[in-house]
Amino acid sequence: MNAKTALLLIDWQQGLRTESRPGEDRSTPQAAENGARLASHWRANGWPLITVQHNSTEENSDLRPGMPGHALEPFAEPQGNEPHITKTVNSAFLGTDLQLHLMQHGIRDLVVSGLTTDHCVSTTVRMAENLGFNVTLVSDACAAYGKTLPDGTVMSGDTIHRANLASLQDEFAIIVTTDEIVG
Repeated sequence: MNAKTALLLIDWQQGLRTESRPGEDRSTPQAAENGARLASHWRANGWPLITVQHNSTEENSDLRPGMPGHALEPFAEPQGNEPHITKTVNSAFLGTDLQLHLMQHGIRDLVVSGLTTDHCVSTTVRMAENLGFNVTLVSDACAAYGKTLPDGTVMSGDTIHRANLASLQDEFAIIVTTDEIVG
């Protein structure tokens, strides 16, 4: 990693905490701790860090501005003049100036951490690669929640998380762990 590699912290918001969703099955219990380790490492090195925050437009969403769940996790709060991108859809690139910001600063390499692996993380990673960025996804600094399929089949958060990592690997991103990044 270097000064031209940006860390994207995607949707590290309190409404997506395990504690905010009691009874829901979530993968990667250490994801927030690892996201915080990455943020600390980036800041200590003076490398570019960009916070992405979801501004839901759905009336009952915990991620809607003004709701308690909209708040960022402390480690994801922008410090100094770190960019803060807000979005209303899954991709951090649609309807935002993220791509322009990255291009203006000569950033071609991205490291991604966030929530949830199967929604905003996956969509942003796929689009970043399609736009020509080199993407590294930190597997243990992301998480997904379990889902129930229309036929009633329950898929665990771990299954959802791992399936998304498998579909992103090599085609859209290099998959690594936090320890591989911060040592």
